[in-house]
Amino acid sequence: MSSRIRKTLQPQREVGRQRVAELMEAAAAVIQERGFEAATMAEIAERADAKIGSLYRFFPNKDAVAEALMQHYGEFLEAEYDRVSAQAKDAPSEMVADLLMDLLVRLYPRTRAMTALLESRTDWTKVRIWFRRRALAGVKRVLIACAPTLDDKKADDVATVVFNNMRTMVGMTMKDTPTSPGAPDELRLMNRLYLAERLGRDGKK
Repeated sequence: MSSRIRKTLQPQREVGRQRVAELMEAAAAVIQERGFEAATMAEIAERADAKIGSLYRFFPNKDAVAEALMQHYGEFLEAEYDRVSAQAKDAPSEMVADLLMDLLVRLYPRTRAMTALLESRTDWTKVRIWFRRRALAGVKRVLIACAPTLDDKKADDVATVVFNNMRTMVGMTMKDTPTSPGAPDELRLMNRLYLAERLGRDGKK
């Protein structure tokens, strides 16, 4: 991502890796609550019950914390899409539709801090595009796992539609977008029918 951020220290011992994990978890919580700009290194250290020097030892500045968090979330999401892809290999298109629709909702508690990060800085446009591309590639991977002979260009188009449906489902579930009690079920049904039709002979019905 940003080349101007100094690399963080990569601990070799388990105790160091555990400390970094605790610091990142604390940083995610503080950023989620206060936003990236308002969060301070002192607050992050306090939340982790660590000395400020320990935080600076691993992360030279707040941007380094943000970059480490985004790298972590990127790897985490990649692993989740791989897991769903494995399930999709032997699943009917209806089940694949539900797996995808539930994915971002299920991961939302873990990814709220990433959302706060990406929305906090206008100069992170490239990072937002990078995450979106990875997400779309993950959805496409799931679709092709279900329908191996799916045309590549068609897979790109279908992945884009499904990904936007997934984001809408998160908004409805978290009440961040206009919704009604039955709307999430309607969206789920719409996505099932869409994938059943688009995967067609390539997918399993």
